[in-house]
Amino acid sequence: MNGFGLSFLTQSADGTGSFIPLIIMVAVFGLVFYFMIMRPQANQEKKQKALLASLEIGDSVLTTAGFYGVIIDMVEGQDIIIVEFGNNKNCRIPMKKSSVIEVEKANAE
Repeated sequence: MNGFGLSFLTQSADGTGSFIPLIIMVAVFGLVFYFMIMRPQANQEKKQKALLASLEIGDSVLTTAGFYGVIIDMVEGQDIIIVEFGNNKNCRIPMKKSSVIEVEKANAE
């Protein structure tokens, strides 16, 4: 049986060395999980917080619903902004800051 790569079937009775490859494999999978999933997500959250902190009145925004609008007011002490949609200036909707996914600054040249 050893000729077929099944040497794990003929281990000694004391089992020494059988957990070391398992521990190494779990550590490698943990590192891969961290660098492929956790770290990019933390970077994305950091960028989103910086974006929301930079919101100002007059900025053009894109919401998670896919609507483009302009911030006309910000409620102090709360995470609520009032966004004006459309050209007729009649559609003003209060919404949470977290619903903004893109910002174009009003004073951008």
